[in-house]
Amino acid sequence: MFAVIRTGGKQYKVQKDDVVKVEKLDVKEGDKVELDEVLFVDGKIGSPLVKGAKVIAEVLEQARAPKITVFKKKRRQNYRRKKGHRQHQTVLRVKEIKAA
Repeated sequence: MFAVIRTGGKQYKVQKDDVVKVEKLDVKEGDKVELDEVLFVDGKIGSPLVKGAKVIAEVLEQARAPKITVFKKKRRQNYRRKKGHRQHQTVLRVKEIKAA
């Protein structure tokens, strides 16, 4: 059984024991998280959410994504800007999917 959840403005297809990297959540490592924005579970499509469904996950770590380089340039104008960015992420392991 799988579910489609929404967190951080993105959608993720998850199954039991999947490891998922999501946008940063304000939780500590080892905590349990209940994700209740479930869009699809066990053949039921929500409108927009499935009532009573939730996904329970465990927080493995608070991590950062690989660095991306942002480079801006305007030709013939002597304009160059180089900047790096690393997005904060929370790594979750899905423990249980509860359908309504």
